[in-house]
Amino acid sequence: MSRGESPSQLDASASGSTGRKPKRNWWRRWGEETFTAYLFLLPSFLVFAAFTFFPVIFSLVICFYRWNLPRQPVYIGLDNFKWLFTDPIDAPVFRQSVFNSFYYSLGGIPLNMAIALLLALFLNRQLRGVELFRTAYFLPTITSTVAVSVVWMWIYHPADYGLLNSLLLKLGLSLQSWLRDPHLAMPALIAMGVWKGMGYNVIIFLAGLQNIPSRLYEAAEIDGAGAWTKFWKITWPLLGPTTFYILVIAVINSLKAFAQMHVMTQGGPLGRTTTIVYYLYQQGFETFRMGKASAVAAVLFALLLVLTFIQFKVVGSRVHYD
Repeated sequence: MSRGESPSQLDASASGSTGRKPKRNWWRRWGEETFTAYLFLLPSFLVFAAFTFFPVIFSLVICFYRWNLPRQPVYIGLDNFKWLFTDPIDAPVFRQSVFNSFYYSLGGIPLNMAIALLLALFLNRQLRGVELFRTAYFLPTITSTVAVSVVWMWIYHPADYGLLNSLLLKLGLSLQSWLRDPHLAMPALIAMGVWKGMGYNVIIFLAGLQNIPSRLYEAAEIDGAGAWTKFWKITWPLLGPTTFYILVIAVINSLKAFAQMHVMTQGGPLGRTTTIVYYLYQQGFETFRMGKASAVAAVLFALLLVLTFIQFKVVGSRVHYD
């Protein structure tokens, strides 16, 4: 060390001679990385806030108001909810919509899941052209519900050139008004919904099947287990998490069904296909009673929350993830 040079000057000259830069503080580096991450997330967050978060909060607020457009909103407390359950005219319609929603869910979900599981078991085999079948089954899922509804309206057309009625004529049976008959309209919509949503469940079931180790089936075959024993003792228990996920999502989606009812039946005949969401649409966008429509939305939200909680407690507690 030469005369007149301090130790700090020597350290600076040494670091410069070796070409190494002094390390930045870890908190500064973390702050820069965090800021960059939030900057990339900002566009998605703004879209979510503008079209999901704030509308939901606004809807929960105006359900306590009487807001019949174009009039100004007036605070009425819980009167909108009392109207839903006690009004002599509208309450029976709302109860019918709740019944129709559960009818649609209970009629479609078991059938959808059963067929999807059977198709997934078939597609899980090493077959020639199996990728083509997987794509074909998934195509209805990514197709617009409105477009699918228009196609199925032709299938259900009451005239003799409707696909189903033409088949009935060839079999010597009478024509049916599928979407105009109060007893046939909802089953017709259930059949269309099963076909539309089945492809998604097939792909999810297929992913679950391919995640099951093959050594378990090999060990079962060595022990002399048949196809049914392997399915019941290996496949079905290990598909528990997959099945539970499909069940929860299917219940939510079925209770939110709207597009096919709006396009194919407009809630008829005699209100037999008016679901909760379609009834919400009628209140909000046909009669412009926004407060009452928001009350219907709040009830639907609470119903979905309770049903999901029950599923997690009753079904989810029996699912093994190991």
